[in-house]
Amino acid sequence: MKNLKYFIGIDISKNKLDLVILKDYALLKHEVIANTKQDIKDAIPRIKKLCGQPFSKMVFGFEHTGFYGNYLVDFLLKKRAQFVIENASQIRSSLGNIRGKNDIVDALRIAQYLYRNREHLKFWEPKRPIIDQLSALSTLRTRLITIQKALTTPIAEGTRFSNTTSAKQLKALCHSSIEAVSKEVKKINEEISILIVGDSKLNHLINIITSVPGVGVTTASQIIITTNEFKTIANGKKFACYAGVVPFLKSSGIVNGKARVSKMANHKMKSLLHLCALAAVRTKNSELNVYYKRKVAEGKNKLAVFNAVRNKIVLRIFACVTNDRLYSNSHQSISSGIRSLVRSSTNNVI
Repeated sequence: MKNLKYFIGIDISKNKLDLVILKDYALLKHEVIANTKQDIKDAIPRIKKLCGQPFSKMVFGFEHTGFYGNYLVDFLLKKRAQFVIENASQIRSSLGNIRGKNDIVDALRIAQYLYRNREHLKFWEPKRPIIDQLSALSTLRTRLITIQKALTTPIAEGTRFSNTTSAKQLKALCHSSIEAVSKEVKKINEEISILIVGDSKLNHLINIITSVPGVGVTTASQIIITTNEFKTIANGKKFACYAGVVPFLKSSGIVNGKARVSKMANHKMKSLLHLCALAAVRTKNSELNVYYKRKVAEGKNKLAVFNAVRNKIVLRIFACVTNDRLYSNSHQSISSGIRSLVRSSTNNVI
């Protein structure tokens, strides 16, 4: 990283990009361009010419913005340029106490972040197209399930507590919508299964992860998406921290506080791990069921023990993936052939 000389911070919005170029730590230029394919195609070579250096001595950086950054990412990949996509909270916390914000200041702060962390930058690695497709299907599935719950829960509660003509009418009116959403969710589950079965690497990882008791296809898929097939996060302890299932102790001087999990977490992943832990703990005479009962009998806080179960599940998943083994008490190796994934969507909702 020592050969980096130019640091380009980019603030991305729907309609425009603010670019700030630093030479080492000195401001070289600020530029605003439209967030279109053509404008990006014109601007990046212009910046390269201004710097007078190859892309190997330059690094671009910007925050996660979803779809709005797609044009920029696609062009940088085509040019084989080095770039970093960082979490916005990570950039803010690394810069200390800051006040105020606008697009120019945000772009400058990103460039400064790149310079200060130049020795430890991790350049962005593109996901395989099938992982992007799996991610899109998973996101759509989550949205539809949210809509489904938004329709069914109020109706179910209304019918239960006030069996009136109005409640029955609402149920009848929403019936077709609920049925339609349910069918779409089922179709998406089928598409996800087809994707997994059709890709040997993906199928292999899913088989390993779902061999851990309590873990289903939905959670396994989300872990693969989140870690980019265990490339961006390959350590179980780091992932457990990322998912918010690791307690941190707060103490100062003679004051010793209780260890608590951090609110800084991937809440979607945490909720999925919660369902996995529930399934594992509720399985009679299973290892985690016995562990949970023993700890509670010892007087441990139930929520703390439950969180420990979530943590154990994460560590088991990563241990199995690292060693390329299915989970079992004897940790038997996977056979050379990859087992096909044949699971109905209704039996693998966790």
